[in-house]
Amino acid sequence: MLTAPPFVLDMARAFAARGGRALLVGGWVRDALLGVESKDVDLEVFGLPGDVVRDVVETFGPVNAVGESFTVYKVRDVDVALPRRESKSGRGHRGFDVRGDPFMTFEEAARRRDFTINAIGLDPLTAEVLDPCGGRDDLDRRLLRVVSAETFGDDSLRVLRALQFAARFRLRVDPATVALCRATPLDDLPAERVWGEMDKLLRRAVRPSVGLALARDLDVLPRLFPELQALVGCPQEPEWHPEGDVWVHTLMVVDRARERLDGLSDPEQVALVVGALAHDLGKPATTAVIDGRIRSPNHEAEGVAPALALLDRFRLHTLDGYDVRRQVAGLVAYHLAPGMWHKARTPVGDGAFRRLAGRVDLE
Repeated sequence: MLTAPPFVLDMARAFAARGGRALLVGGWVRDALLGVESKDVDLEVFGLPGDVVRDVVETFGPVNAVGESFTVYKVRDVDVALPRRESKSGRGHRGFDVRGDPFMTFEEAARRRDFTINAIGLDPLTAEVLDPCGGRDDLDRRLLRVVSAETFGDDSLRVLRALQFAARFRLRVDPATVALCRATPLDDLPAERVWGEMDKLLRRAVRPSVGLALARDLDVLPRLFPELQALVGCPQEPEWHPEGDVWVHTLMVVDRARERLDGLSDPEQVALVVGALAHDLGKPATTAVIDGRIRSPNHEAEGVAPALALLDRFRLHTLDGYDVRRQVAGLVAYHLAPGMWHKARTPVGDGAFRRLAGRVDLE
């Protein structure tokens, strides 16, 4: 039986006392069913108009009301909102007309969600699980499936959400969902939204390679990340890289980088995983057969420009005062230095370390 956090139970009782019904929805319910701790707490309140909802929420602490066309009340770590209806009015994630409708059913409200695993509700007071779209069965089958084929493509960000969900929860994507993702245009996505989903993929998935491989399968790479698409099929010298082409090698490196995030700050983590993703972007332009061997001379320096282009695509510069852009460029430009120093016939002096430390964070 799923048990809601005590604070949520108190809020649900307060809404019930006013004649409403508060349901936990979305990520918290999904994660609880998977046995995963979640801080993503969302309540939808049925049966009460917006002004009454706000009155109740304000009894639990200072309220931050956000949203231009549709209000979400944030109190402590909980987002409280009415169930809402959406209609497509233009391109992009902002191209929706949204209005709250407290008297719609949960089944109606669930139809607007992206995937069935995110369309499950929980009544905190009775522990009843509401699952009109079959999300629990899909979780058991480890299947990622859209709620509505008719409306899925209205929000192209859902394609990138598929990548991070598949990687984070080790899900396979059903064929109909694959076809929808491939057919959904991605040219209306703002950079910060793209990075938001890629950040979840690279830092929250145990094996980001799963989502990156799916990005290739769903034709996301050529449409959003041509620098990464160029790695596919780029050969490497088998003696040094028996694993395969540069794309396969990059997926392995990203997974290993993900294993080493503990102890780093958030900006340092971002620099590490993006640096891993970008470290060999110079190889497609420099790879050639030289004296019978596959070589990529000076690919480190040549990789800086495409790495910066990828950062531009993410609109990544500084985070909390930490120059992520500079650090990623440094990781790309000097990623061979530690290996070369390790193999050096004579010890590397302190001066070399100091010079390198001036170019990239050695930690």
